[in-house]
Amino acid sequence: QVQLVESGGGLVQPGGSLRLSCATSGFTFNLYLMKWYRQAPGNERELVVGETAREGVTTYADSVKGRFTISRDNVKKMVYLQMNSLKPEDTAVYYCKAQSRILDHDFFWGQGTQVTVSS
Repeated sequence: QVQLVESGGGLVQPGGSLRLSCATSGFTFNLYLMKWYRQAPGNERELVVGETAREGVTTYADSVKGRFTISRDNVKKMVYLQMNSLKPEDTAVYYCKAQSRILDHDFFWGQGTQVTVSS
């Protein structure tokens, strides 16, 4: 069955870095665009960074531009989120999403991993 399993979250001080990982299985990885979302308490889930249908084009939330980077390994079927210069407002549960390149309604979510930025 389809699985997306995030890891790498935790507690980090402001200015620090974390690398989140999302291990996937159960679907044809190359046929999906990978995205990272986050949800802070009391807030809606928001897109942090995501691959788009245009080759090599990635979309970033304004709040993370220049600090966060998405990457993927098609052999390992993994996607990563490198987060640098973390701020307290980056505190949230981070979710990995696989979105079909073809069908809008064909997508899968991971269970999320908590990131807390605090001194």
